[in-house]
Amino acid sequence: MDAGKLPVDLLARLLSGTAQPDPRVLQGPSVGADAAVIDVGDRLLIAKADPVTFATDRIGWYAVQVNANDVACMGGTPRWFLATVLLPEGAPESLAVAVHEQITAACDAIGVTLVGGHTEVTYGLTRPIVSGQMLGEATRDTVVWPGGARPGDALILTQGIAIEGTSVLAHETADALLAAGMTQAEVSAAASLLDAPGISVVRAAHAAVRAGVTAMHDPTEGGLATGLSELAAAAKAGLEVDGAAVRVLPETSAVCRALDLDPLGLLASGSLLAAAVPERAEAVLAALAAEGIPAAIIGRVTEASAGLRLRTPDGLCDLPGYPRDELARYLSRAS
Repeated sequence: MDAGKLPVDLLARLLSGTAQPDPRVLQGPSVGADAAVIDVGDRLLIAKADPVTFATDRIGWYAVQVNANDVACMGGTPRWFLATVLLPEGAPESLAVAVHEQITAACDAIGVTLVGGHTEVTYGLTRPIVSGQMLGEATRDTVVWPGGARPGDALILTQGIAIEGTSVLAHETADALLAAGMTQAEVSAAASLLDAPGISVVRAAHAAVRAGVTAMHDPTEGGLATGLSELAAAAKAGLEVDGAAVRVLPETSAVCRALDLDPLGLLASGSLLAAAVPERAEAVLAALAAEGIPAAIIGRVTEASAGLRLRTPDGLCDLPGYPRDELARYLSRAS
């Protein structure tokens, strides 16, 4: 198999045979589910695990953010973080210190407590890997179920797409971008997207929950296109997306043009994808705007029989699929 997520059909087949003997598991593993939900009494525990494997620069910061995003997309508040840090043989002590400092700084920034994990130097690695586990809390009133979108719901997208992928490429492949004609100032601007607007969607998710949404999703590997297909799969619905309404930041356009990548399929943490009943859509946009978060309606949920459709200047076509993220495809091609 190629680098990246497991093929969706394989993952669905594996998860279909996963037993759920504990009735307190309200949301177990499934395609399109950002995290698990467990009933622990007066609160619901939201649990998520996600590694960072593509990035090396500021890898600890990435690990906290991407795990917190998935907890927030379930309507939860991230609370406790565990990190498994694997370093390659020969790594200097300064690398371990840097990764730890990145993790603690990211936790402090969003009010999360680092509660444990594991660290080791292991053979066979050429770069560090951080696998994070985030635990959070929600109530029955705030939890947002991944399959909650219904036909007729508006699709809302915050920020711009492929923020994380743009930043990772600027940090990891600066020489290639410069060789392709980008200026140092353009590469630096793309790298800075990690901090502004940043890859966290926690504030956006909390604002959306308060305003009333039916589903939320954090598009990551495979970009917005894969995030849309996962949201539709969870809801057993179709989608129609207006390509002209999908915001692509100038930095993302420049990086994708330089490396011949499609932003629709590029690693997309930093954008929150949400569904809302039509009469609540404007309230969700207003709540996001009050937090200083740009957002737009990019389409609507349809019946499953309508499929996944993208409106382009040439008319409606099938939403493109990305069996592997554009970042993984580029890195494999470059190596």
